[in-house]
Amino acid sequence: MGLFDRVSRVVRSNLNAAVSAAEDPEKVLEQAIIDMQEDLVQLRQAVATAIASQKRVQQQYTQAQTEAENWQRRAQLALQKGDENLAREALSRKKTQSETAAALKAQHDQQSATVDTLKRNLIALEGKISEAKTKKNMLKARAQAAKANEQLQKTVGNLGTSSAMSAFERMEEKVMQMEARSQASAELAGSDLESQFAALESGGDVDAELEAMKAALVGGSAQQPQLSQSSETTAPQDASVDDELEALKAQLDQL
Repeated sequence: MGLFDRVSRVVRSNLNAAVSAAEDPEKVLEQAIIDMQEDLVQLRQAVATAIASQKRVQQQYTQAQTEAENWQRRAQLALQKGDENLAREALSRKKTQSETAAALKAQHDQQSATVDTLKRNLIALEGKISEAKTKKNMLKARAQAAKANEQLQKTVGNLGTSSAMSAFERMEEKVMQMEARSQASAELAGSDLESQFAALESGGDVDAELEAMKAALVGGSAQQPQLSQSSETTAPQDASVDDELEALKAQLDQL
């Protein structure tokens, strides 16, 4: 492939791409309808011209046929009057008019066929234009809907990266963080209260137990003289018990 062919193909491809990109469906459809209507006007003019020519040929044919018949009657009249030369001349004129009429008849038949073809083409073109107008309206509506949808998609896409949407996203994240801190503070406050109440409850148990032990010690001190008087053999054991109780009391006082 030569360099010129390659350059030519590149230029044509770029031109085609530029034309395709510049084509607006609505404008192209409108122009297509205008072109078809111009063709319709030209075809109507052609049909009108053909019909006028057909009528003119029809008149010429009728006139030639009439002249041929007139020369036929004149030839008969001349022959009846005994003038053969005049009859021969009339027959010659009649022949010329008959030949002209035959030629005009052939031309008229040909023009009739042409007019019929043009009329059929005219009707077909009118039908196509009517169909094209209906299709044009539908295609324009579809093109407008497609443009609106494309614009909507672009708008939505731009909103996704715009500063307004970014602000909404930042504020949403900030609110979530605030909610998380609030929930954490509530949990910490709840756990602190629980620990305080637990300490109070555990301290109450210890105090109750301490009071019970003190009461037991007081009761044991009241019974100690009676026990020492009843039996001297148990004195060493009571002394050891007293020592143990005193040591335990000292430990409890340190708590």
